[in-house]
Parts: sequence; C-alpha cells; structure tokens
Amino acid sequence: MSNITLNVQGMSCGHCVNSVEGAVKNLGAAATVDLAKGSVTIAYDESKTSLAAIKEAIEDQGYDVV
Repeated sequence: MSNITLNVQGMSCGHCVNSVEGAVKNLGAAATVDLAKGSVTIAYDESKTSLAAIKEAIEDQGYDVV
C-alpha cells in the first residue's frame, strides 16, 4: 500500500468531498479530503491503480491537482 497527500484546488463543500472521495474509491483506493487544507490523502495499492490514474480521476471531477 502507498500513501500520498495531494494538493487539490477548487474544493469547497460537502459535494466536493463526495465527488473526490467517490472518484478515488471507484479506482479501488481510499481518499480523505481536508477542505481547510485543500488536500486529499490517498491510500492505494500500486498493483491495482496508479498515481496518474488517481490524479486523472480527481481532475475529471473538475478539480485541479497541483
């Protein structure tokens, strides 16, 4: 298992949290959003998904991974 924290811009509400966490969950990973810090902490299995796929899934929801 790998853990990473990404800075994500554009999140501001509960809907944002659900969108990001849901998109990451669909890849078989777990995400915890911290709106105050503008960050997402992700735990994922590198044999099941990649960091690039996770970033893409978050960006597909309309947020910017910086």
